[in-house]
Amino acid sequence: MAVTAAEKERFMQLQDKLRHSWQDRDILDEDDTDILVIPSFSIDQRVGKKVAGFLHYEERQLFSLIRLRNPHTRLIYVTAHPLSPIIVDYYLQLLPGIPFSHARERLLLLNTYDCSLKPLTQKILERPRLVTKIKNSLRPNKSYMVCFNSTPLEEELSIKLDIPLLAASPELSYWGSKSGSREIFAKCQLQHPDGSKLVFTMDELIKETAQLLIRKPHINKVVIKLNEGFSGEGNAVLDISNIKSLFSEDLSLTKAQHLIAQIIHRAKVQGEGETWQTYCDRISELGVIVEEFIEGKEKFSPSVQGYISPHGKVEILSTHDQILGGEEQQIYLGCSFPAHDNYRLELQKLGLKIGKELATKGVMERFGVDFLAVKENNQWSLYAIEINLRKGGTTHPFMTLKFLTNGTYNYQDGLFYSPEEKAKYYIASDNLQKPNYHGLLPNDLMDIVTKHRLHFDSSTKTGTIFHLMGALSEFGKLGLTSIGNSPEEARDIYKNIETVLDTETL
Repeated sequence: MAVTAAEKERFMQLQDKLRHSWQDRDILDEDDTDILVIPSFSIDQRVGKKVAGFLHYEERQLFSLIRLRNPHTRLIYVTAHPLSPIIVDYYLQLLPGIPFSHARERLLLLNTYDCSLKPLTQKILERPRLVTKIKNSLRPNKSYMVCFNSTPLEEELSIKLDIPLLAASPELSYWGSKSGSREIFAKCQLQHPDGSKLVFTMDELIKETAQLLIRKPHINKVVIKLNEGFSGEGNAVLDISNIKSLFSEDLSLTKAQHLIAQIIHRAKVQGEGETWQTYCDRISELGVIVEEFIEGKEKFSPSVQGYISPHGKVEILSTHDQILGGEEQQIYLGCSFPAHDNYRLELQKLGLKIGKELATKGVMERFGVDFLAVKENNQWSLYAIEINLRKGGTTHPFMTLKFLTNGTYNYQDGLFYSPEEKAKYYIASDNLQKPNYHGLLPNDLMDIVTKHRLHFDSSTKTGTIFHLMGALSEFGKLGLTSIGNSPEEARDIYKNIETVLDTETL
């Protein structure tokens, strides 16, 4: 349903309400509030259906339950299908210093009983009685809504519930697209790969690719990117090393286009089950850009995460090195915290610069920026790759660390410290997946965790926190965050979990 001008005005008033109500305070630290969590992945569902256990990714925001450590906070968590009680109990029992029963009384779990691939927010909107129940459960002027990403669906739900959405307005989503990211990087004068404007036809894509290769005849590969993607899905890599000797500044554009047209169908599309033909079918709908493929013998994929408060204050939250997979290392698998000390402070500076530019455009809440770190002439160069105006794969592990340890992030050195001033490190993944894990129920996992004493230890603030437990039985897939007092300890804890699970499922 299209939002009317009056409804749009009301949405903006609700957004302004956030800005005014928490002018001098951090909304995330407020008690006596009602938080509605809508963990909807409002993205192209053709992308979502290729991600194993996609519906269970709603569980990634269960770290939000840890907000119930504030004794007057109430939380409503809506999912597509019921959560296993043992999963909910698992998170509530992680709460430091709060009786389980007290927290459970302040938690309302609702679901749509709809396992289709439609976005969760759409499912909620299609159920007026559920919308009414949610609205009646929220206290006026003490409530706000959080989501995975902000689209017109979340805007519509915000209006129907008459509560603010703590997220960027959907009108600003362009700045989280591939083409919008490139504009921000150029405005901030950040180093980023040479590339094209946004185009919507194959002829335009061929032309932009040809022009790029005339400008950069030395490159071996280009990356073709749909303007919207998720975890690397939507990218295709074209190897042009066999014909690059034919390119030069003297080559005519017509001849260059002819060369590209002959080989563009060979581009390797990232994502299981995707073909070049199905990829091309989406170009006219989503638009596409092409960029040079940055190569290097020593190359990493770090990211920086930031937060823009409702009144425009920008704060850096964390840095990570991403763990990527797929044939061309384009698919997000997990991350390690913090990013390498060779470049994490520079990441913070660049992230702050981007955050301030986003804030001038009215963006609020979380943002992330992906980079490539390449060692060139014995120095590390950072190339800005993409902005994400949403929660991502690095959000839940860091927030879990923060809530469980009650520690703080130190901007001066880019490390996270517990109240005992001990630095904390972790490795996190959404993709610990093996065929032999199929059939494990969440209760089975808890049995294994208990038997081998794999629980997170609140006394040492080390150990593992699990998520995506609902995806185990059908997909053999599990998410986890392993926290240690050193990078090596975090890695050992993670590897031990994998070893134990492998042994228990032989």
